[in-house]
Amino acid sequence: MATNHLLVLLRHGQSEWNLKNLFTGWKDPDLTPEGIEEATAAGQRLKARGLSFDRCFTSALTRAQHTLDLVLKELGQTGLAETRDQALNERDYGDLSGLNKDDARKRWGEEQVHIWRRSYDVAPPGGESLKDTGARALPYYCQEILPAVLRGERVLVAAHGNSLRALVMVLDRLTPKTIPSMELATGVPIVYRLKADSTVESKDILTS
Repeated sequence: MATNHLLVLLRHGQSEWNLKNLFTGWKDPDLTPEGIEEATAAGQRLKARGLSFDRCFTSALTRAQHTLDLVLKELGQTGLAETRDQALNERDYGDLSGLNKDDARKRWGEEQVHIWRRSYDVAPPGGESLKDTGARALPYYCQEILPAVLRGERVLVAAHGNSLRALVMVLDRLTPKTIPSMELATGVPIVYRLKADSTVESKDILTS
């Protein structure tokens, strides 16, 4: 049944470096108090809709793992089987990691930084583009996450803006031209129901 093919994607709550306007990437700051509230609220929204999970996946980074822990606590599902993998990590911002975004614009120019941040296939120096991020996140999705969903397991993925954008690009059939304008808010669950052929039957963004 399609209703059994549940996949929920969740970007972590606000991190300490989000708050400081720093490029984060593979650096490992934790959540801010606001980020903790966002993650807790995400769990409450999922619970209010009667959703629970059989399996969850997250990245190798603290902010995503902490978000997942807070959601599972709200759902009363602490101890649920959890798989952590760096394939789901945020994109690596390379030489930009740890830099203030405004300082980066002053150094390289508004247009160049915008291209590095929002383009599909242009990587910052020493880092990854969204295309590069997808090259590791999508095979992991196809090999580990999607088979679980299609077996009827209810799956929650707590990860990052760009690793999840790579998945959404495929699920929503976006293109390299349309994906740059698509943003994922922190702490907002995206609830997909998939068909047996792995395409999307329905999508619901839980903003409240």
